[in-house]
Amino acid sequence: MTRSAIELPVTADDRRIARLAALAIGLTLAEAAIPSPLPGVKPGLANIVILLVLLQYGWRAAASVSALRLLAGGLLLGNLFAPGFWLGAAGALASLAVLGLARHLPGRYFGPVSLSVLAAFGHIGGQLALAGIWLLPAAALLKLLPVFAAAALIFGAVNGVIVARLLAAPAPSGRQSGSCLPPSIP
Repeated sequence: MTRSAIELPVTADDRRIARLAALAIGLTLAEAAIPSPLPGVKPGLANIVILLVLLQYGWRAAASVSALRLLAGGLLLGNLFAPGFWLGAAGALASLAVLGLARHLPGRYFGPVSLSVLAAFGHIGGQLALAGIWLLPAAALLKLLPVFAAAALIFGAVNGVIVARLLAAPAPSGRQSGSCLPPSIP
């Protein structure tokens, strides 16, 4: 086998992003198996990983994990570039934008729970905005707004509590205190 003319070096950060994206993709696939009473209402389990990555490695790493999760999840679930994919992409972009802005807020007032709730509202806002432009009349979406807002509040708070507990958990040996995610591997 001949060597490629282009060699891309793989860094420890690349490996970490790949592992975290794999975890987020696994949660996306598991969540797809959970029946939903209303289309679009899901607990957002992969967002737990995204928020952990944001808090421990920064916005750029969180955006990378989110993009990989979105693309691989769409491919594996068979809805890549379908309307549901684009709605999820709009929600992910809006959620990342909200998290990017919110990370500059005072940390003592905005911890994992409040960031998760803000991200959940950003996600549902992005989805509803795209659905209103592309798929449904705005009047129909307004009728669904209370249900989606309640779901965002509940699931955002639950996911935020999970993130807070993971961050507060004692670190396994060889990891930094408060770090529940894998360290860089050389």
